[in-house]
Amino acid sequence: MPLTINQDVFITCAVTGSGGTQDRSPHVPRSPEQIAKSAIDAAKAGAAIVHCHVRDPETGKPSRDPKLYREVTERIRDSATDVVLNLTAGMGGDMVFGPVENPLPLAAGTDMGGASNRMEHVADCLPEICTLDCGTMNFNEADYVMTNTPGMLRAMGQMMTDLGVCPEIEAFDTGHLWFAKELVKEGVLKGPALVQLCMGVPWGAPNDLNTFMAMVNNIPSDWNWSAFSLGRDQMAYVAASVLAGGNVRVGLEDNLWLGKGQLATNAQLVERAVTIIENMGARVAGPEAVRARLGLTKRAPRNR
Repeated sequence: MPLTINQDVFITCAVTGSGGTQDRSPHVPRSPEQIAKSAIDAAKAGAAIVHCHVRDPETGKPSRDPKLYREVTERIRDSATDVVLNLTAGMGGDMVFGPVENPLPLAAGTDMGGASNRMEHVADCLPEICTLDCGTMNFNEADYVMTNTPGMLRAMGQMMTDLGVCPEIEAFDTGHLWFAKELVKEGVLKGPALVQLCMGVPWGAPNDLNTFMAMVNNIPSDWNWSAFSLGRDQMAYVAASVLAGGNVRVGLEDNLWLGKGQLATNAQLVERAVTIIENMGARVAGPEAVRARLGLTKRAPRNR
């Protein structure tokens, strides 16, 4: 197939994530102030979108506290730096099973919330974008399963549509794209949709190029999409995504390193992505261009 290089590329920076990276690098932000500052620095470096989780400020462990999301949101929006805000809605579907002979009751680390509970911070903060992990998947973490049933996804997707928040469909495998297209067909989500291809996350889609292009070829031609992979493959997927006609995601959620033995900041990862994109002859799109492309509206949190 011919190359369809994207000439106007937007960069998403995934600022901190919910993985156990908080003690592996001093640059992984924990507090709302640190997360907001890192997001703002990434925006100044060229990220049009910042994708934010929150963490317990003391331990660095992942959190779903709406107050922490509100603080991050207000700090970013009160800054002089414009950026599109993307909050995760992927947490609250975590099941950790017991030993294989006695899987029930569920073990420590399980965090299962209802649709409204998982969407509480989104309804409060009203980001321009929030994520919708469009399927259930085993992870390479003991007996942990990311759980998103069809009923849960329909409910959360409808809430996003009703709130006027654009869902970013996170697709970890081809079946997730299949169901995403069904949600648009049913009218739960509006089309054209926005997709993030999540490559190389065990045990989802492997990050080989054949699988990547199979994922790309399953995205409707009028949808907008982006892609990332983990660790040392992060920057390779910046180039691959641009070549395949997509946008890119970098950030400390997915990769801690700028080079061998060199821990990165979010801003440095964005700067590296900007260099790759521009050296390929493409342009880096800013937040206003992204809002126009995706039909986004910047709003303040409720009851402010």
